[in-house]
Amino acid sequence: MVIADGEAGPARPALAAVARRGRGFAPRPSARRGHRRRGPAALRYNGAAAATAAVPRRIAALSPASFPSRAAPLPRDAGGWASARYDRLAVSPQGATVTHDHGSVLRAAAFAAQRHRRQRRHDAERSPYINHPLALADTLANLGGIADPVVLCAALLHDTVEDTATTLEEIELAFGARVAAVVAQVTDDKSLPKAERKRLQIEHARHISPEARLVKLADKICNLRDLLQAPPPWTRQRKREYFDWAAQVVAGLRGVHPVLEAEFDAVHARIDELADSV
Repeated sequence: MVIADGEAGPARPALAAVARRGRGFAPRPSARRGHRRRGPAALRYNGAAAATAAVPRRIAALSPASFPSRAAPLPRDAGGWASARYDRLAVSPQGATVTHDHGSVLRAAAFAAQRHRRQRRHDAERSPYINHPLALADTLANLGGIADPVVLCAALLHDTVEDTATTLEEIELAFGARVAAVVAQVTDDKSLPKAERKRLQIEHARHISPEARLVKLADKICNLRDLLQAPPPWTRQRKREYFDWAAQVVAGLRGVHPVLEAEFDAVHARIDELADSV
């Protein structure tokens, strides 16, 4: 998130309009006999969006601007998102099994790749930005044993709203309200000064949902790894300051996943290996 650059690119048409032209990631309207074609306002409630119709729509309440007092909870479905299945995945990652349809995860990877296509990391090789979201998803799935598509999709999409022209409405339409809610909780408000954004990340860490805490934890693990292995042109002092700040954020995330927390600690312990790369 902090170790990349690039343009957001021109504003893109709403996904509803894209869907009408047969492109993009949005679902097409129903083709049932007698079903009358409806306009853009109605289109967003067709297809996959209808699956979340019963979910309270709180995306606006989960935007970064709402955080100064406390973070709003994730929307809940009829069974509640904090289910025994999720707890098993978070607490006993090595025993987790993939029991979900992960087609949405592949769509999220393709969506993120398209939205970040003009962006590059700040490492010496100027590697594609999409490498970072992919690293998050890989860390969550293969190190953390996380099989929840909501978490994996949010990891892949976590920088799309913050660093591209993508909106939370587009994320909700294409991937559902729960994914959009997680993305909202890990998105910084770029209208604020950088120092204030960093302060708010520390403050909000202990108040965001378990899903968002997993994504945030993976983000910090991957950023520390990059500072060690493929660093931007930063001084050693600046890198150490990032390590110290990341540890303050992670302090508020603890208790969500022991294995990932141990990985963060192991990477952070290598702080003395940092060197100037300017």
